[in-house]
Parts: sequence; C-alpha cells; structure tokens
Amino acid sequence: MTAAVDLQTLAAQIRDARGVAHKRDIDAVVVRLGLGARHAAVPVGDDCAAIPDCEGHLLLAIEGFIDSFVSADPYFAGYCGIMVNLSDVAAMGGRPLAVVDALWSRDAASADPILAGLSDAAALYGVPVVGGHTNTRSEHGSLAVAVLGRAGSHLLTSFDAEPGDDLVAAIDLRGRFRDPHPYWDASTGSPGERLRGDLALLPGLAEDRLCRAAKDISMAGVVGTALMLLECSNVGAVIDLDAIPRPDDVPLTRWLTAFPSFGYLLSVHPDRTPAVLARFAERGISANVIGGVDASRVARIRDAGGEEAVVWDFVASPLIGCGRAEAGAAA
Repeated sequence: MTAAVDLQTLAAQIRDARGVAHKRDIDAVVVRLGLGARHAAVPVGDDCAAIPDCEGHLLLAIEGFIDSFVSADPYFAGYCGIMVNLSDVAAMGGRPLAVVDALWSRDAASADPILAGLSDAAALYGVPVVGGHTNTRSEHGSLAVAVLGRAGSHLLTSFDAEPGDDLVAAIDLRGRFRDPHPYWDASTGSPGERLRGDLALLPGLAEDRLCRAAKDISMAGVVGTALMLLECSNVGAVIDLDAIPRPDDVPLTRWLTAFPSFGYLLSVHPDRTPAVLARFAERGISANVIGGVDASRVARIRDAGGEEAVVWDFVASPLIGCGRAEAGAAA
C-alpha cells in the first residue's frame, strides 16, 4: 500500500529512474540546436511537431528504439513502432495518416520479427506503412519509426495546463507485463476496432473542447511524464499516489516506472472533468483525478496519510528545458 512507502525514497527513485534520465538528455539538445527560440504552432517539447495548414495542423513525430529492446523483443519493438507513434498523435488531439520506418539488422532473418510487429500493428490500428529505409547488412539492430497525422484547429498540448485544473490519468489496465521488461501490454491480442476506438477518444476530447493539455505516458512513467507536462506549462502539482489507476496485483513502485501501452495525462478544467472521466469509462478505460495543478512550479507526490515529498522543483532546475518561458507562448 502507498501508506507504507517512504515518500522521500520514492521521490528519489522517480528522479533517478532510467526513463526520466533519458528525458534529461533533451535539455542539452534543445540548447545546442537553438530550438527554444524558434516560433512554432506548438513549441518544442511536445509529443509531435505541429505544422499549421489550411485545414488545421499536420502532426509529425518520430520514435527511436534502444538496441537492447529491439534485440530482446523484436516483434514487440516493431509493434511499438506503430503503437507509440499513434499515441503521440492522439495525445495532441490528432488522427494518424501514415508511418515510415528505418530498420537496421544483421540479416533478413533478424529483420523478419520486427517487420511482423510493424505489419500486425499497422493492420490493427488501421494506419499504412508507406515507405522508409532498410539495411539488413548492419552490425547491430536498430529501429526508428515516424508518423504523420492531422489535427484540427484545437490542439492538445503540453503547454496549456493552468493552475486550478484537475490532473487526470487515463490508463488501460486490461493488460499484462512483458516480463522482465517494464512494458505493460494492453494492446497485442486486442481487437483492432477497440484499439482504434480507444485512440479516437483523445481527438474527440480536443474537438469537443473538453481538454486543453495532454501528454501520453512514456517510459518516464506516470509521475515522470507529469513532470514534463508541468514543466512545459510552467506550473506545479501535487499527485495523489493512491488515485493513480493501477492493477490490483502490481506494486506501486513498479507501476510508477512502467510504460503503459495506452496511458495519458490530461489537464482539465474541473467543470469538464466529469464528462472526460465518463468518456473513458464508457470504453472500459480506468481514469481518475490524480491531483491538482497549481502555480508553484514544484511537482510533489502525496500518500494516503497526506504526507508530501518534492519530486522536482523547476525553479531550481529544468528537466527537459522546454518550459513555456524558454520556448515562447503556447499556441
């Protein structure tokens, strides 16, 4: 139970987790490329680049996969190439149009399970693979996949959370871990119609103006992803650990570093929260208010007894360096 967890230790574990450490690499890249000073429909730091056009926004994103993951679970790596990119598009209130991949492998036999995963996920989610790059004579295996999507005029961004909002977590708990990895798989083996309908929830929330800020839960976990959302919006929050949707038999410490195949954080005005929660409930997806957004620019966790611990103070130190003040005004 969360009441028995030492909060200071847990906060340190979240800060030091591998998924959060990878996100810290973003800060130096943003500075080196001078991305923070560029004008964009959505500043750098969001799930996709948003490119305005006459019909709304084109969305463009890419995901690269760690070589060890590709080697250990090549089918799921290929599958995730589709799944995680579509999640990025959905997190911004968009729908996918097509994907391309770049694949390196030692030989054709090594490439086959990766391609099988890509093909199966593309069919289930109803998005075409339209091209890419392939090298089956490489010394090691690597995979990157990019997606093109489209959103309307109302985007969900990481830059529009406001003090007073509810912080909502929506996670599909109908899955299992792909042991020994921290990947919660609620996608493979599920009906394609259900998967497509679940993803469509996010653009529906955007189009109906029920939500203004969102981010898909990444390898940084629930709290780690919340850190990025809060930093981009220049806000803080307190997160109630007991309120985070979680499978009954999964320990909290493992769940906080898990990557869910369907998981989102949303910043929602309280008068719209009931409607947002109802939409996820209608599709069997667990969704709860897990905290409140405030102006502190400090992220805290809180246990059932009301004790709190600071996870990150953005005034003292950036995480990804993409806060609203650094990147300019949000769209």
